[in-house]
Amino acid sequence: MKVIYLDNNATTKVDDSVFEEIRPYFTELYGNPSSMHYFGGQVQKKVDEARQRVASLIGAHPDEIIFTSCGTESDNAAISSALQVFPNRRHVITTRVEHPAVLTFCRGLSKHGYRVSELNVDNNGCLDMDELRNVIDENTAIVSVMYANNETGVIFPVEEVGRIVKEKGAFFHTDAVQAVGKIPMNMADSTIDMLSLSGHKLHAPKGIGVLYVRKGVPFRPFMVGGHQEKSRRAGTENTASIIALGKACEIAGQYLDDENVRVRAMRDRLERELLRIIPSSRINGGGAERLPNTVSIAFEFVEGELILLYLSEFGICASSGSACTSGSLEPSHVLRAMGVPFTCAHGSIRFSLSRFTTDDEIDTVIRELPGIIRRGREMSPFGRELLNS
Repeated sequence: MKVIYLDNNATTKVDDSVFEEIRPYFTELYGNPSSMHYFGGQVQKKVDEARQRVASLIGAHPDEIIFTSCGTESDNAAISSALQVFPNRRHVITTRVEHPAVLTFCRGLSKHGYRVSELNVDNNGCLDMDELRNVIDENTAIVSVMYANNETGVIFPVEEVGRIVKEKGAFFHTDAVQAVGKIPMNMADSTIDMLSLSGHKLHAPKGIGVLYVRKGVPFRPFMVGGHQEKSRRAGTENTASIIALGKACEIAGQYLDDENVRVRAMRDRLERELLRIIPSSRINGGGAERLPNTVSIAFEFVEGELILLYLSEFGICASSGSACTSGSLEPSHVLRAMGVPFTCAHGSIRFSLSRFTTDDEIDTVIRELPGIIRRGREMSPFGRELLNS
């Protein structure tokens, strides 16, 4: 059975060109880039090249790039650093719809004497900017607001957020894990102080990430030990994955137009046809600006986990809007924050496309999903009532 992979916001396949780029660094060029000898120096040159490639994708300077193990580490490191730089500031601001890498970290701070404010979103998943202006004050150390939401794809006005933060002298961090490689960025003209990205979201391997720290922004390392990353992140460099990320960023830059034209067109067609064919369906965040590859669609009176089970019969991979991995039947915190009705939140499915997605694959989803939703609704009293109306 052919796999139709539409779960790219969860992880992506490693690009073949990326894999070929890193192959020698496992068995031939395996030297430690921190070594003084020539053998290690060859690897250091490739690490430097990767740093330049990452910087180029987001419009940054190579010296502003710190390699980490993942987006979660980058998020944690950014917030931790700000709290060390501003030890007397005991206020942190984030949003109710952040990834757990930020939200769980911030909520943990409240147990250690910090005041944590979580900004609300409206029914489209858009930030309440007036609330930010009202809660930020001279005691705020850092504001962490994601660039784009991983479930709905809703893009936040990060530059406006940054301007508001600057007025209070706090740091601004954004989790851009879902946004990098999908929409253009230019840190040189940005109000962002720190930005997190993750390799496995843009066709590099898992286990590699980046924290961008703007020049002039004080930084206190989260991991200490050796002198790697200019003493900003200790530990022997994950050289093969660093090189892979550099190559993946170079390729992502070449495909930005494709992402925003061809991939967006497939996403829009998928949304349009499903809404047309399947009654009582809605797009979560449909009234907001969104990433070109992401659609969160809700179907009333059917369980999301059941939809995923039926989709898998056709080799279709997607994600549910429910926190199924935690063993909970509660809808996701993102959909709850948006006020999505309970009957819709439970039946929310996320399809996330990539440059490897094809029109034929989209056709298959459009052809098979209506029958799947009907099967699911037949198992619910309210669903049967809807089908018979």
